[in-house]
Amino acid sequence: MHYRRLGRSGLKVSEISLGAWMTFGAQLDERAARELIQAAYDQGVNFFDNADANNDGQAEIIMGKAIGDLPREALVISSKVFSPTMPGPNGRGLSRKHISESIHASLRRLDTEYLDIYFCHRYDPDTPIEEVVFTMNMLIQQGKILYWGTSEWSAAQISQAVSAARQYNLIPPVVEQPQYNLLHRQRVEAEIAPLARELGIGLTTYSPLAFGILTGKYNEGIPEGSRAALESGAWIRNYLTPEWLGIVGELVLIAADLGVTPAQLAIAWALRRKEISSVIIGATSLDQLFENLGAADVVSLLTDEVLEDVDALVENAPEVV
Repeated sequence: MHYRRLGRSGLKVSEISLGAWMTFGAQLDERAARELIQAAYDQGVNFFDNADANNDGQAEIIMGKAIGDLPREALVISSKVFSPTMPGPNGRGLSRKHISESIHASLRRLDTEYLDIYFCHRYDPDTPIEEVVFTMNMLIQQGKILYWGTSEWSAAQISQAVSAARQYNLIPPVVEQPQYNLLHRQRVEAEIAPLARELGIGLTTYSPLAFGILTGKYNEGIPEGSRAALESGAWIRNYLTPEWLGIVGELVLIAADLGVTPAQLAIAWALRRKEISSVIIGATSLDQLFENLGAADVVSLLTDEVLEDVDALVENAPEVV
């Protein structure tokens, strides 16, 4: 496993990390999650990503139990705040009240004294950016978080946060977490990556397989037990169009020519970008985990010719959002 700095910060994260979205507490119980996390850790993964809203908090609870046997100082644990998780008008967003209450709830569920990274998961137009920056700085001073970042913010919104931090001599965000994959790339490449280079912000990208579409497993229908087969994943079916499945079919052929799996090709394609600190994968089995981790060895196979062939397939296709 290789490790990359989180932007210009001193924190080092595994270039492939494991996330809990749509798996922990939904497709995976505590035993299975513990097995996956232990196996990932044994392979060098040190970054484990979560969110307070994942499966109504169950993902944090399960992850907290799963990491209990691992040395806390060797792990980089993240979670997020923004989504509605509490009753009342203040039970969502990025107000100081909601952030303060949410960090305590996440720490309890994860059974840890601090988070390494805390993400503001969407921009909150109802809260002044100064309030958000001051609150995150306060949590760092209190030792409840070590670094903070944004998730799915625009370049302009990230710039606002950095400017506010500089104006008041506070700690700025050091990382952004956007969706980035072959079917969803334009915003990151046009806006976010250039800003990350300019400001020294790391990127921890999620959904490198576009909710599993890029694995090719949906090309012949919806397999039983897959995310699209679950009621919670029914929205994925909207993207299983003939156009997209045709493109994925061609990507499967490119992967076969390289002697790798479509999933490894898709993850390696994201890993090739130097602005990316870590690509967050999901897995529901050890086989999936090991397959996805093998993508690190595929990056060297992505010649200019291969990348041109891949770009030609997707350049005029509508994005999965």
